[in-house]
Amino acid sequence: MTPYTLFLTVCLPLFFFIPATHQLQTSQIEVLRQLRKRLEYPKAMEAWNNSGDLCYLPPSPQLTIVCQDNSVTELKIMDDRPANFSNFQGFAVANQTLSEAFSMDSFVTTLSRLTNLRVLCLVSLGIWGPLPDKIHRLYSLELLDLSSNFLFGSIPPKISAMVKLQILTLDDNFFNDTVPAWFDSLSNLSILSLKSNQLKGQFPYSICRIKTLTSLALSHNDISGKLPDMGGLENLRMLDLRENRLDSEIPVLPRGLVTILLSNNSFSSKVPLQFGELRQLQHLDLSFNLLEGTPPAELFALLNISYLNLASNMLSGSLPSSLSCGSKLGFVDISNNRLTGSLPSCLSSSSDKRVVEFGWNCLAVDLRHQHPESHCKDIHVKGKGSGGQNVGVLVGIIGGPVIIVLVLAFGFFVLCRRHCPRGISEQHLLPKAVPDSTPAGFSPDLLANARLVSQTAKLGTQGIPVYRVFSLEELKEATNNFDLSTLLGEGSTGKVYKGRLENGANVAIRCLTLFKRYPIRNLKLRLDLIAKLRHPHLVCLLGHCIDCAGQDDGSVNRVFLIYENVANGSLCTHLSEDDPGKVLKWSERLAVLIGIAKAVHFLHTGIIPGFFNNRLKTNNILLDEHQIAKLSDYGLSIITEEIDKHEAKGEGQKW
Repeated sequence: MTPYTLFLTVCLPLFFFIPATHQLQTSQIEVLRQLRKRLEYPKAMEAWNNSGDLCYLPPSPQLTIVCQDNSVTELKIMDDRPANFSNFQGFAVANQTLSEAFSMDSFVTTLSRLTNLRVLCLVSLGIWGPLPDKIHRLYSLELLDLSSNFLFGSIPPKISAMVKLQILTLDDNFFNDTVPAWFDSLSNLSILSLKSNQLKGQFPYSICRIKTLTSLALSHNDISGKLPDMGGLENLRMLDLRENRLDSEIPVLPRGLVTILLSNNSFSSKVPLQFGELRQLQHLDLSFNLLEGTPPAELFALLNISYLNLASNMLSGSLPSSLSCGSKLGFVDISNNRLTGSLPSCLSSSSDKRVVEFGWNCLAVDLRHQHPESHCKDIHVKGKGSGGQNVGVLVGIIGGPVIIVLVLAFGFFVLCRRHCPRGISEQHLLPKAVPDSTPAGFSPDLLANARLVSQTAKLGTQGIPVYRVFSLEELKEATNNFDLSTLLGEGSTGKVYKGRLENGANVAIRCLTLFKRYPIRNLKLRLDLIAKLRHPHLVCLLGHCIDCAGQDDGSVNRVFLIYENVANGSLCTHLSEDDPGKVLKWSERLAVLIGIAKAVHFLHTGIIPGFFNNRLKTNNILLDEHQIAKLSDYGLSIITEEIDKHEAKGEGQKW
């Protein structure tokens, strides 16, 4: 017998008795079944019903199971739970939590039996509760993603023992403790994302010791204080710290950064000269801060820069006439600063290749949309020698009593809150809304006295353009006399036109024809109330125009509302599969829903009286250039009763 024959007759049959490496152990199958039960049978797991071997399930965006050596090594579950606006931990949320019977502790206990897991993604499953320390039992994990759920409390310290972890994503939850100081224990960590939580306290310096970090996202939290020197993070490519309360100077940042998002903080001092040396930088957003001085000319000329937003700071001085712009620079916003002089030629070009926003400075161009030069002159009282001492004494004399009065007032307020029955009731601060003939029961007195009461009213609103009155001539010029080519759409709330103001800003202009004539004063009270609604997830109302043409009785039957232009269109267009490149991922869709939920919570509680009768449709949810969701068409019910009639017939939805 030849060796080949011997192999065929003896060895080959053995292969039929060797178990396949993909076949799961019975214990692993049982764990998966228990997990499905604890997750209350989400839709993403329906495919398990007809599968004999779970390892053979075809991967999908909703469910992926990877097996190796008879064990589960990857588990990804992303559910599409029905939208259900409810209250959770005091917040309106746009997703449904699991039932009260759900136990996060028991769930993690079951999960930890999958000891060979390297990848774990549990996104938008409605899981809730504190994340228990025993999560560290999954010691083999390299990727952990628990985003878009309802986890709260602290990020468990024992995660620091998961030394193989490379990616940690806990976005869009309700973690409300300080940012942990132990992240540097994760020596292999490359991506850390804790966006859209309620984390507070100081930015921990220990993060600056994670040499492997490539992406750091802590935006939309309540982190305050100083941002430390981050120059040692040589591998960092993306830094996102938007929507916090950081108030230091901008420190040294890594040279390899591609994206820097620091908007909506309180960063002070000058734009660092170092930014002009970031050769790989493509996207820089420093808007809505307290930055001063003249921005470095080198910043505009960076080889790869495509997006540059310096709006709503206190930048001053003149940009050099010889300023050059990089060939890839497509968007520049320097509006709402204190810049003077002329606009450099590379920023004044009307080419479609580059969009430049420069309104509300003191520039010698487009004077209708600039402040007078005196507005941009810094007024600082600087004393030298005895003069400076006299100024200090004067400030002390005036400021001392003011501080004492403020302290006494605060103490009185605290005592009232603690000892007066139910504190100072809101009912004593404002009259009750008495139903009258005005829409939604808003009386003129209530409209005149409406006020913001929620801290969320301050989020993302610093430096937003001042609400102003537009002339009809301005709007005709912006829309080429309301040419049909500028018409964006038409519905029960009127026609919407796309316009371009003289300063180059793109806007959306809604024309409302009122079915009931109102006195101008009454209408202005309503518009003033809507103008107070400023929130990161609301389309910003920039101003209005009242048309009284042909009305002899002092009333009005047509009003124009001017909104900011939101670049990426409506959510509806991002849900269609006609253009796969635009379709949002499930995690992105959840981020949109949570953002809109925050807007709804603000409309319900951020102002007295609250806005409860509004419209919520995918066409009214818009996405900006950062894929941030913004709600439009809010508050229109207090202007026109016709919307209420349509909603009563079922055309709209009540929140």
